[in-house]
Amino acid sequence: MRIDSHQHFWKYNETRDAWITDEMAVIQRNFLPEDLKPILHENNIDGTIIVQSDQSKEENIFQLANALQHNFIKGVVGWADFQDEAVEEKLSYYQEFKKMKGFRHILQGEKQRDFMLRPDFKRGIGKLKRFGYTYDILIFPDQLNHTVEFVRAFPDQPFVLDHLAKPYIKDQKIDAWRMDLKRLASCENVFCKISGMVTEANWQNWTKEDFYPYLEVAVEAFGTSRLMYGSDWPVCLVAASYRQVFNLVQEFFSRFSPDEQDLIFGKNAERFYNL
Repeated sequence: MRIDSHQHFWKYNETRDAWITDEMAVIQRNFLPEDLKPILHENNIDGTIIVQSDQSKEENIFQLANALQHNFIKGVVGWADFQDEAVEEKLSYYQEFKKMKGFRHILQGEKQRDFMLRPDFKRGIGKLKRFGYTYDILIFPDQLNHTVEFVRAFPDQPFVLDHLAKPYIKDQKIDAWRMDLKRLASCENVFCKISGMVTEANWQNWTKEDFYPYLEVAVEAFGTSRLMYGSDWPVCLVAASYRQVFNLVQEFFSRFSPDEQDLIFGKNAERFYNL
């Protein structure tokens, strides 16, 4: 089964979705399962993981409804307030939804860069394992060091790093990110998504070679058994079509064995999200 491990749906709301700036006007509209389904078919993708883009209970309801109505949606990564003293009760509630696979907090947007180290946040994260839930890590490179300390506190909790921690591809900065990524990858409970790269490059003038040094580092750090393909559709559309994103990753990994490609384009996501 070929899996896209990272994509989004939304009904565009100008106030709620203020992160979609005017320079991203191409995605200032609704993106729903009906829009993605033919694109997946064209690219021979069997299923996807929806990831939250809004931090609310309403977001979870919306995405779970999408998953219930569309078989190609194999799992949902929702949102929970991990600082809520009742978070365990909230997580327990989602056990009745078999497609709820994990949760995410938009750590990259927090003013406190080591937000993930807050005791109340960590207390909440510590409840995930009981319910078999995963956690998606959304950060910028300046938060990698804090994240290493964070994941080391939960050696039995499955984590996946979204978008390679958004390296500075446009500015071709790699050295500090490489070192920090390898430290994170030394924690064997952490996977990494090959996703979100085109939005970190020059949107109008990127070439596939811009991404190769970063992909080489990802493979060196995580190996092929902890990497998974993700499109980050529709956010990717500010810089590339779905086909361009998929072809970029597929071409890079074409020199790898068929078994390794199967891992990256499906089996790792199946295993991580327990599909």
